[in-house]
Amino acid sequence: AAGSTFQYLLVQKTGAQKNVGLIQLNRPQALNALCEGLMAELRQALEAMESDPQVGAIVLTGSQKAFAAGADIKEMQNKTFQECYNGAFLGGWDKVSVVRKPIIAAVNGYALGGGCELAMMCDIIYAGEKAQFGQPEILLGTIPGAGGTQRLTRAVGKSLAMEMVLTGDRISA
Repeated sequence: AAGSTFQYLLVQKTGAQKNVGLIQLNRPQALNALCEGLMAELRQALEAMESDPQVGAIVLTGSQKAFAAGADIKEMQNKTFQECYNGAFLGGWDKVSVVRKPIIAAVNGYALGGGCELAMMCDIIYAGEKAQFGQPEILLGTIPGAGGTQRLTRAVGKSLAMEMVLTGDRISA
C-alpha cells in the first residue's frame, strides 16, 4: 500500500526504520466523511500493512480540523432500510478492529458518528487538544450503526455513553 495511489487516503511507511504504517484520511472537502470509497481504500491499506512484515504498528489519522466527521450522509440519505440490509451496508467497517497489528488513532478535530466509531475500533486513541468526540446520530433520527453504542459504553462508561448517544453532545479530549 505504501506508494500506492489512493483517492481518499495518504499512505506511507514512516519512522527511523520505516516500520510504522501511517494512514491519513484525506477527504478535506468533506471533513473526511467516511464514504464507501474511502472505507474500501482503508480496508485495502490495512490489509497491505497487516501483510507487510516490515510494519510493526499502524497509525490512523485525519487532519487538524477533522479525524473523520462521520459517515457520508449524502451518500446514504436516499437508501431504504431494505437497501441497507440486503446490500450489506456498513459491511467491512469493522476491518480496523480485526487487524492483528496494533492500530493507534491519532485524533485531532472532529471524530463524530462513524468517525468516533472508527477511532474506538483502534487499539489506542491519542487525542489532541482540539479533539471532539461525539455520536450525533440522534440529531438525524438514527443511532450509531457500526458498534458505537457498545464500544462507547466500554470506553467512557454507561452514564456518559447514554448521555452522548441520547443528546448528541460531544466531549473533548
